[in-house]
Amino acid sequence: MPRFPLALILFLLFQSQATLAQGGFDLWVVDTEGKGGKLKLLPDTGKALTDRPEYDNQPNFINDSELVFSAADEKGNHDIILYSFRTGNFTNFSKTPDRSEFSPTLTDCKQYISAVVMEPDSTQRLWLYPVSGEPAELLYDDIAPVGYYDWYDNRAAMFVLGEPNSLVYAWAKGNVPTLENNVGRSIKTRPKSDQVGYLAMDAQREGQNGKETGIRSYDLKRGTYNELGFTLSGSQDFIWVDKNHLLMARGEEVFVRKTSGSEWQSIGTLPSQSHHKITRMAYSPDLNKLVVVMQRKQQ
Repeated sequence: MPRFPLALILFLLFQSQATLAQGGFDLWVVDTEGKGGKLKLLPDTGKALTDRPEYDNQPNFINDSELVFSAADEKGNHDIILYSFRTGNFTNFSKTPDRSEFSPTLTDCKQYISAVVMEPDSTQRLWLYPVSGEPAELLYDDIAPVGYYDWYDNRAAMFVLGEPNSLVYAWAKGNVPTLENNVGRSIKTRPKSDQVGYLAMDAQREGQNGKETGIRSYDLKRGTYNELGFTLSGSQDFIWVDKNHLLMARGEEVFVRKTSGSEWQSIGTLPSQSHHKITRMAYSPDLNKLVVVMQRKQQ
Protein backbone atom coordinates (compact mmCIF):
# COMPACT_ATOMS: atom_id res chain seq x y z
CA MET A 1 0.00 0.00 0.00
CA PRO A 2 1.55 3.39 -0.97
CA ARG A 3 2.37 5.87 1.79
CA PHE A 4 1.05 9.43 1.60
CA PRO A 5 2.27 12.65 3.23
CA LEU A 6 0.49 13.68 6.41
CA ALA A 7 -0.75 16.92 4.86
CA LEU A 8 -2.38 15.08 1.95
CA ILE A 9 -4.11 12.57 4.22
CA LEU A 10 -5.49 15.29 6.47
CA PHE A 11 -6.69 17.31 3.50
CA LEU A 12 -8.48 14.45 1.80
CA LEU A 13 -9.88 12.60 4.77
CA PHE A 14 -10.70 15.06 7.50
CA GLN A 15 -10.46 18.81 6.90
CA SER A 16 -7.58 20.97 5.75
CA GLN A 17 -5.94 23.25 8.28
CA ALA A 18 -7.09 26.19 6.18
CA THR A 19 -10.71 25.11 6.57
CA LEU A 20 -10.29 24.60 10.29
CA ALA A 21 -8.89 28.10 10.61
CA GLN A 22 -12.05 29.49 9.05
CA GLY A 23 -14.07 28.64 12.10
CA GLY A 24 -13.83 25.04 13.29
CA PHE A 25 -16.72 22.63 13.72
CA ASP A 26 -19.24 22.06 16.50
CA LEU A 27 -21.93 19.52 17.29
CA TRP A 28 -25.55 20.65 17.37
CA VAL A 29 -28.52 18.62 18.56
CA VAL A 30 -32.17 18.88 17.59
CA ASP A 31 -35.22 16.87 18.67
CA THR A 32 -37.19 14.91 16.09
CA GLU A 33 -40.64 13.39 15.75
CA GLY A 34 -41.93 10.61 13.54
CA LYS A 35 -39.99 7.72 12.05
CA GLY A 36 -38.58 6.75 8.68
CA GLY A 37 -39.96 8.79 5.82
CA LYS A 38 -42.17 10.74 8.24
CA LEU A 39 -39.23 11.96 10.32
CA LYS A 40 -39.34 15.70 11.09
CA LEU A 41 -37.05 18.12 12.89
CA LEU A 42 -38.34 20.30 15.73
CA PRO A 43 -36.24 23.39 14.88
CA ASP A 44 -37.07 25.31 18.06
CA THR A 45 -35.26 22.63 20.08
CA GLY A 46 -31.99 23.02 18.19
CA LYS A 47 -28.96 24.01 20.25
CA ALA A 48 -25.18 23.77 20.27
CA LEU A 49 -23.85 20.69 22.03
CA THR A 50 -20.25 21.93 21.78
CA ASP A 51 -19.10 25.51 21.35
CA ARG A 52 -15.33 25.79 20.87
CA PRO A 53 -13.03 27.23 18.19
CA GLU A 54 -11.46 23.77 17.74
CA TYR A 55 -12.66 20.73 15.78
CA ASP A 56 -15.56 18.66 17.17
CA ASN A 57 -16.74 16.19 14.54
CA GLN A 58 -17.68 12.65 13.49
CA PRO A 59 -20.42 11.86 16.05
CA ASN A 60 -21.83 8.38 16.58
CA PHE A 61 -24.37 7.10 19.10
CA ILE A 62 -23.10 4.04 20.97
CA ASN A 63 -26.25 3.29 23.01
CA ASP A 64 -29.58 4.87 23.98
CA SER A 65 -28.02 7.73 25.95
CA GLU A 66 -24.37 8.21 24.92
CA LEU A 67 -22.51 9.68 21.98
CA VAL A 68 -18.84 9.56 21.00
CA PHE A 69 -17.03 12.01 18.73
CA SER A 70 -13.56 13.21 17.74
CA ALA A 71 -12.39 16.47 19.34
CA ALA A 72 -9.20 18.48 18.87
CA ASP A 73 -7.35 20.24 21.67
CA GLU A 74 -5.52 23.57 21.37
CA LYS A 75 -2.47 21.80 19.92
CA GLY A 76 -4.46 20.04 17.21
CA ASN A 77 -4.35 16.58 18.79
CA HIS A 78 -7.63 14.64 18.51
CA ASP A 79 -9.11 12.46 21.24
CA ILE A 80 -12.31 10.45 21.62
CA ILE A 81 -14.89 12.28 23.74
CA LEU A 82 -17.96 10.63 25.25
CA TYR A 83 -21.10 12.69 25.92
CA SER A 84 -23.99 11.47 28.06
CA PHE A 85 -27.46 12.81 27.33
CA ARG A 86 -28.53 11.40 30.69
CA THR A 87 -26.03 13.40 32.78
CA GLY A 88 -25.02 16.17 30.35
CA ASN A 89 -21.35 15.38 31.02
CA PHE A 90 -18.39 15.15 28.62
CA THR A 91 -15.66 12.60 29.37
CA ASN A 92 -12.33 11.91 27.69
CA PHE A 93 -12.57 8.31 26.51
CA SER A 94 -9.03 8.60 25.17
CA LYS A 95 -6.22 11.00 26.03
CA THR A 96 -3.26 10.26 23.77
CA PRO A 97 -0.83 13.17 23.19
CA ASP A 98 1.27 11.19 20.69
CA ARG A 99 -1.57 10.22 18.31
CA SER A 100 -5.02 11.31 17.14
CA GLU A 101 -8.29 9.39 17.00
CA PHE A 102 -10.97 9.93 14.37
CA SER A 103 -14.37 8.41 13.51
CA PRO A 104 -15.07 6.65 16.83
CA THR A 105 -17.95 4.19 17.04
CA LEU A 106 -19.04 1.09 18.92
CA THR A 107 -18.05 -2.32 17.56
CA ASP A 108 -20.63 -5.02 16.88
CA CYS A 109 -19.58 -6.95 19.99
CA LYS A 110 -20.03 -3.78 22.09
CA GLN A 111 -16.74 -4.43 23.90
CA TYR A 112 -14.74 -1.71 22.13
CA ILE A 113 -14.85 1.80 20.78
CA SER A 114 -13.10 1.64 17.43
CA ALA A 115 -11.32 4.58 15.82
CA VAL A 116 -9.08 5.49 12.92
CA VAL A 117 -5.81 6.38 14.63
CA MET A 118 -3.17 8.65 13.16
CA GLU A 119 -0.09 7.12 14.71
CA PRO A 120 3.13 9.02 15.59
CA ASP A 121 4.65 8.25 12.15
CA SER A 122 1.42 9.44 10.43
CA THR A 123 0.23 5.94 9.56
CA GLN A 124 -3.59 5.67 9.73
CA ARG A 125 -4.94 2.32 10.90
CA LEU A 126 -7.96 0.97 12.73
CA TRP A 127 -7.58 0.51 16.51
CA LEU A 128 -9.84 -0.84 19.26
CA TYR A 129 -10.27 0.88 22.65
CA PRO A 130 -11.77 -1.52 25.22
CA VAL A 131 -14.77 -0.07 27.05
CA SER A 132 -13.24 -1.63 30.17
CA GLY A 133 -10.44 0.94 30.02
CA GLU A 134 -7.66 -1.50 29.13
CA PRO A 135 -4.93 -0.43 26.64
CA ALA A 136 -5.90 0.06 23.01
CA GLU A 137 -5.23 -2.69 20.47
CA LEU A 138 -4.22 -2.39 16.81
CA LEU A 139 -6.75 -4.39 14.80
CA TYR A 140 -5.41 -4.62 11.23
CA ASP A 141 -1.66 -4.05 11.13
CA ASP A 142 -1.44 -4.48 7.35
CA ILE A 143 -4.28 -2.18 6.22
CA ALA A 144 -3.40 1.52 5.80
CA PRO A 145 -4.10 4.35 5.31
CA VAL A 146 -7.67 3.87 6.56
CA GLY A 147 -9.93 6.90 6.34
CA TYR A 148 -13.48 5.74 7.11
CA TYR A 149 -15.16 2.47 7.98
CA ASP A 150 -18.18 0.69 9.40
CA TRP A 151 -18.88 -2.71 10.95
CA TYR A 152 -20.59 -5.83 9.65
CA ASP A 153 -20.45 -9.22 11.40
CA ASN A 154 -17.61 -8.08 13.70
CA ARG A 155 -15.41 -7.19 10.72
CA ALA A 156 -14.70 -3.81 9.21
CA ALA A 157 -15.54 -2.45 5.78
CA MET A 158 -12.93 0.27 5.20
CA PHE A 159 -12.25 3.21 2.90
CA VAL A 160 -8.53 2.95 2.08
CA LEU A 161 -6.81 5.95 0.57
CA GLY A 162 -5.05 5.21 -2.71
CA GLU A 163 -5.15 5.75 -6.45
CA PRO A 164 -8.09 5.32 -6.55
CA ASN A 165 -9.59 5.22 -3.06
CA SER A 166 -11.03 1.76 -2.44
CA LEU A 167 -13.58 -0.04 -0.28
CA VAL A 168 -12.25 -3.26 1.28
CA TYR A 169 -13.68 -5.82 3.69
CA ALA A 170 -11.52 -7.72 6.17
CA TRP A 171 -12.83 -11.29 6.00
CA ALA A 172 -9.67 -12.57 7.72
CA LYS A 173 -5.93 -11.96 7.98
CA GLY A 174 -4.62 -11.88 4.42
CA ASN A 175 -8.14 -12.07 2.98
CA VAL A 176 -9.09 -8.42 2.40
CA PRO A 177 -10.72 -8.17 -1.03
CA THR A 178 -11.51 -4.88 -2.70
CA LEU A 179 -15.28 -4.50 -3.05
CA GLU A 180 -15.20 -1.31 -5.11
CA ASN A 181 -12.71 1.22 -6.41
CA ASN A 182 -13.17 4.98 -6.53
CA VAL A 183 -15.45 5.36 -3.52
CA GLY A 184 -16.39 8.41 -1.45
CA ARG A 185 -16.02 9.07 2.24
CA SER A 186 -19.42 7.81 3.45
CA ILE A 187 -19.23 4.13 4.42
CA LYS A 188 -22.41 3.07 6.27
CA THR A 189 -23.73 -0.43 6.92
CA ARG A 190 -27.40 -0.74 6.02
CA PRO A 191 -29.48 -1.60 9.12
CA LYS A 192 -31.00 -5.09 9.38
CA SER A 193 -29.27 -6.24 6.19
CA ASP A 194 -26.04 -7.78 4.93
CA GLN A 195 -25.19 -4.69 2.89
CA VAL A 196 -22.60 -1.97 3.30
CA GLY A 197 -23.57 1.30 1.62
CA TYR A 198 -21.10 3.74 0.07
CA LEU A 199 -20.66 6.51 -2.48
CA ALA A 200 -19.79 5.28 -5.98
CA MET A 201 -17.72 8.14 -7.40
CA ASP A 202 -17.81 6.64 -10.89
CA ALA A 203 -21.56 7.31 -10.98
CA GLN A 204 -21.99 11.08 -10.94
CA ARG A 205 -24.30 13.55 -12.62
CA GLU A 206 -24.92 17.27 -12.44
CA GLY A 207 -27.78 18.36 -10.20
CA GLN A 208 -29.42 21.71 -9.61
CA ASN A 209 -27.18 22.45 -6.60
CA GLY A 210 -24.02 20.60 -7.57
CA LYS A 211 -22.90 17.07 -8.32
CA GLU A 212 -25.03 14.08 -7.39
CA THR A 213 -23.19 10.85 -6.64
CA GLY A 214 -24.54 7.34 -6.90
CA ILE A 215 -25.22 5.51 -3.64
CA ARG A 216 -24.46 1.83 -3.96
CA SER A 217 -24.37 -1.12 -1.58
CA TYR A 218 -22.55 -4.43 -1.60
CA ASP A 219 -24.25 -7.49 -0.15
CA LEU A 220 -21.57 -9.36 1.78
CA LYS A 221 -23.53 -12.63 1.88
CA ARG A 222 -24.71 -12.72 -1.71
CA GLY A 223 -21.79 -10.93 -3.36
CA THR A 224 -24.13 -8.62 -5.27
CA TYR A 225 -24.31 -4.88 -5.83
CA ASN A 226 -27.40 -2.72 -5.36
CA GLU A 227 -28.05 0.72 -6.83
CA LEU A 228 -29.71 3.01 -4.28
CA GLY A 229 -30.23 6.20 -6.27
CA PHE A 230 -28.25 9.42 -6.01
CA THR A 231 -27.12 11.70 -3.22
CA LEU A 232 -28.65 15.05 -2.48
CA SER A 233 -26.95 17.40 -4.92
CA GLY A 234 -23.92 19.14 -3.48
CA SER A 235 -23.67 16.77 -0.46
CA GLN A 236 -21.46 13.78 0.34
CA ASP A 237 -22.42 12.62 3.86
CA PHE A 238 -25.32 10.21 4.34
CA ILE A 239 -26.63 8.13 7.22
CA TRP A 240 -29.35 5.51 7.50
CA VAL A 241 -32.51 6.39 9.42
CA ASP A 242 -33.66 2.78 9.08
CA LYS A 243 -33.25 0.02 6.50
CA ASN A 244 -35.17 1.89 3.80
CA HIS A 245 -34.50 5.59 4.42
CA LEU A 246 -31.42 7.78 3.97
CA LEU A 247 -30.68 11.17 5.52
CA MET A 248 -28.53 13.93 4.03
CA ALA A 249 -28.17 17.68 4.50
CA ARG A 250 -27.42 20.78 2.46
CA GLY A 251 -26.72 24.10 4.10
CA GLU A 252 -28.82 24.12 7.29
CA GLU A 253 -31.59 21.93 5.83
CA VAL A 254 -31.95 18.16 6.33
CA PHE A 255 -33.58 15.81 3.80
CA VAL A 256 -34.84 12.21 3.78
CA ARG A 257 -35.27 9.81 0.87
CA LYS A 258 -36.61 6.30 0.55
CA THR A 259 -34.09 4.07 -1.22
CA SER A 260 -36.69 3.06 -3.78
CA GLY A 261 -37.58 6.71 -4.49
CA SER A 262 -35.78 9.48 -6.34
CA GLU A 263 -36.85 12.66 -4.55
CA TRP A 264 -35.27 14.04 -1.40
CA GLN A 265 -37.87 15.51 0.97
CA SER A 266 -37.03 18.28 3.43
CA ILE A 267 -37.60 17.38 7.09
CA GLY A 268 -36.69 20.79 8.44
CA THR A 269 -34.06 23.47 8.86
CA LEU A 270 -31.74 24.09 11.80
CA PRO A 271 -31.35 27.89 12.00
CA SER A 272 -28.24 29.37 13.61
CA GLN A 273 -26.68 32.82 13.73
CA SER A 274 -23.23 31.39 14.47
CA HIS A 275 -23.01 28.15 12.44
CA HIS A 276 -23.86 26.82 9.00
CA LYS A 277 -23.15 23.98 6.52
CA ILE A 278 -24.34 20.73 8.10
CA THR A 279 -22.09 17.80 7.17
CA ARG A 280 -21.93 14.62 9.26
CA MET A 281 -24.91 13.45 11.30
CA ALA A 282 -25.89 10.86 13.90
CA TYR A 283 -29.47 9.84 14.63
CA SER A 284 -30.92 8.13 17.71
CA PRO A 285 -34.44 6.70 17.31
CA ASP A 286 -34.39 5.91 21.04
CA LEU A 287 -33.81 9.53 22.06
CA ASN A 288 -35.60 11.05 19.05
CA LYS A 289 -32.56 13.27 18.53
CA LEU A 290 -30.43 14.18 15.55
CA VAL A 291 -26.86 15.35 16.16
CA VAL A 292 -25.24 17.26 13.31
CA VAL A 293 -21.86 18.82 12.64
CA MET A 294 -22.00 22.50 11.71
CA GLN A 295 -19.19 24.79 10.70
CA ARG A 296 -18.58 27.91 12.74
CA LYS A 297 -19.13 31.03 10.64
CA GLN A 298 -16.05 33.07 9.98
CA GLN A 299 -16.05 36.26 12.04
